[in-house]
Amino acid sequence: MMKSNARLVLSLLVVFVSGAVVGVVGDRYVLKRQEAAQKPRTPEEYRRAYVEEMNRRLKLTPEQLERLNQILDETREQFRQLREKHRPELRALQDQQTARINEILTPEQREEYARMRKEREAKRRQEEKERGR
Repeated sequence: MMKSNARLVLSLLVVFVSGAVVGVVGDRYVLKRQEAAQKPRTPEEYRRAYVEEMNRRLKLTPEQLERLNQILDETREQFRQLREKHRPELRALQDQQTARINEILTPEQREEYARMRKEREAKRRQEEKERGR
């Protein structure tokens, strides 16, 4: 009887410890995946991952890889030019939105809204600075 009680206690202890180990390992695995998914990647990181996938899956030749990078460079420049061209229109649209939102707010809310916008702009500038833009 004593022997079976000791076995039962030992079995329960093993089950408990293994459950705790599985829980900790699983939790760390899930947390790392969530952190990786939440971390914003820079445009350079996106591009590197894209080129690596293209190269791996399509087995590009060195000439194709060079041409792919040229195409990506040219397209990035075209997007930059398009953004610059339409920047005044986009800014006017943002200003219109801000004015319309301010119309529905109380004076106290307008003050807080102005602070919110300043904080968001500072955060955006900081993120751009970190990305090297």
